Amino acid sequence: MKLRLSYLIPVLACAALLLAAVIPARAQLFDTRAGQAFMIDAETGTILYEKNPDVLIPPASLAKLMTMEVVFHAIKEGRLSLSDTFLVSENAWRTGGAASGGSTMFAELKSSISLENLIQGVIVQSANDGCIIIAEGMAGSEERFAEQMTQRAREIGLEKSVFKNSTGLPAEGQLVTVRELVKLAQHIWREYPEFYKYYGQREFTWNGIRQFNRNPLLRMDIGADGLKTGYTAESGYGIVGSVNRDGRRLFVGLSDMASENERAEEGRRILDWGIRAFEKTELFDEGEIVGEAKTYGAEKSSVALRADGPVSIFVPITNRDRLIARVVYRGPVIAPVEEGTELGVLRVWIGDTLSQETPLYAAESVGQGSLYQRAIDAVEELAIGWLR
Repeated sequence: MKLRLSYLIPVLACAALLLAAVIPARAQLFDTRAGQAFMIDAETGTILYEKNPDVLIPPASLAKLMTMEVVFHAIKEGRLSLSDTFLVSENAWRTGGAASGGSTMFAELKSSISLENLIQGVIVQSANDGCIIIAEGMAGSEERFAEQMTQRAREIGLEKSVFKNSTGLPAEGQLVTVRELVKLAQHIWREYPEFYKYYGQREFTWNGIRQFNRNPLLRMDIGADGLKTGYTAESGYGIVGSVNRDGRRLFVGLSDMASENERAEEGRRILDWGIRAFEKTELFDEGEIVGEAKTYGAEKSSVALRADGPVSIFVPITNRDRLIARVVYRGPVIAPVEEGTELGVLRVWIGDTLSQETPLYAAESVGQGSLYQRAIDAVEELAIGWLR
């Protein structure tokens, strides 16, 4: 289905395209018992649901997603291989092994374990000892490895998350957001398809001990294939999950739930809703003009804007009138303008949720105007500047 944005309203340094009249705020179309929640459609980047997504929270074992990203990145760069072996130190054995009372793969003291087996231990069994073994083997200490985790988080666009250890065990200053956890999960899926398969692995046996994946979504026959659960007394029960179903992939992050049962129930409920309650809508075809940006000192008064490809979004099957889109740019745009220059962004809201942001580029080149035109623009800009 194709919806068209019908008219343009310029407002100083931004332009607005409205699909419907601005409406008063209403309750979300869905609610969850999770304290924090965030869900996104992988194909279009549509934010389907959010609830306190930017609140900083302790990650618990969800921090192990970042631990694995650092490992996968090192393998991709050729600094590690799956066959590399790591020594089980006494620190890893005592801090993360059976004696610690936490989740463990029961690694034997002073034994050597291949990286592939450690990855499976961390992902399937949520092994704290596996995390510490990797951290010490890669960085010399868990503290230095945690610094690498935070640095790597910034490199992939996680602006708020800070890591203090490789396991997610309680540590002062170790904080994340569910929005960034979902972004991290989507990044792992996109960048490391050869390793993502481990998140759907149902069981793993090490040291003669068979353990099952703690992710309850994998046992629900809903198309789930990842990713991770977590729990501490401070953070409550959390999960980052993904489903691949009916030709769609969704990622969700939930935190601050009261029990394992509530985590499983809320995870399934929100993913089912995300698959069933939305349909894909084409907003703009490839190459189609999305809007215009006012120019300054140019041969034309405005420059046409387009996206880099078609623009699609998933909208609620009911309440379709809640879709609002705006083109936003810093302006006026100073000439000359070269075709393909990024100038703004298309922001689409579903109700009160900013559901999608798409970069916009100049669809044409616009040269510098005559001296007379530049003078007129200068006077106009001076007049408008008094109003800002």
